[in-house]
Amino acid sequence: MAARRALHCGVMSQTITPELRAWIVQQAQAGCTPESVLQAMLQAGWQESVALDAMETVLESHLQSVAAQTTAAGAAAARVVARPCIDLSGAPRAIDLGDRVVTVHVSLACPRLAVLGNLLSAEECDALIQAARPRLKRSRTVQTRTGAEELNADRTSDGMFFRRGETPLIQRIEARLSRLVHWPVENGEGLQVLRYRPGAEYKPHYDYFDPHAAGTARLCERGGQRVATIVMYLNEPVRGGGTVFPDVGLEVMPQRGHAVFFAYDRPEPATRTLHGGAPVLEGEKWVATKWLREGEFTA
Repeated sequence: MAARRALHCGVMSQTITPELRAWIVQQAQAGCTPESVLQAMLQAGWQESVALDAMETVLESHLQSVAAQTTAAGAAAARVVARPCIDLSGAPRAIDLGDRVVTVHVSLACPRLAVLGNLLSAEECDALIQAARPRLKRSRTVQTRTGAEELNADRTSDGMFFRRGETPLIQRIEARLSRLVHWPVENGEGLQVLRYRPGAEYKPHYDYFDPHAAGTARLCERGGQRVATIVMYLNEPVRGGGTVFPDVGLEVMPQRGHAVFFAYDRPEPATRTLHGGAPVLEGEKWVATKWLREGEFTA
């Protein structure tokens, strides 16, 4: 009866009650998988986005209140919350990363997203553009059937990849990003720099690899799934070129040195991380993108 009461939700309002908090923690301690807990909530009438947010909020709070455990409960909870994250507890307006103070402009809970200012200096932006320019080629996308790359009409930018740690500049930026999101440098792909000319765009897509596609197993051999993205703006086009998130009606306009971070702890549309690069209407747009993996990414 207690479990049924805890799961019951009204049509008009879905709130995280003390009963529901206790029930979610009990399921984690009993070794239930996050997927089974989510299914139980969906069957009880919870909206998927609300259920996911409830699970993550409750388990994250629970983990902060107890010491790290190596029990099955700890492992089950960790599967829900273990991912790159920016510490926004206390609603900070700025985050001191040691070599740079980053400002916080926007924060969303679902998707887990933050818009940041001052992540890169103007000199760093210019240096990345100059280093990348001679190596640019037409951007490719992952072919999900095989895991290989292919040209795609949905993506009309030019791009290149730096090797992880390739230069002192890249090393400095990668170390800063690691401190920002509390994720190892080794779990990041090489930094990609992209140029969008007038009319160029990247239509809405997900950054994680489709778990149902035949080529995903091959793609995940080098570090597992992608779990988060950091897009850094290296310049400002005259018009257009925003980063759009259709599921939440958000468009982030490019501003040199600013960035948008978003995380997706599971490869599912429920993470609401559908995003794209809107067409550049005038001028050029340059961005640097860092994708983060579950484990160590090997070249």
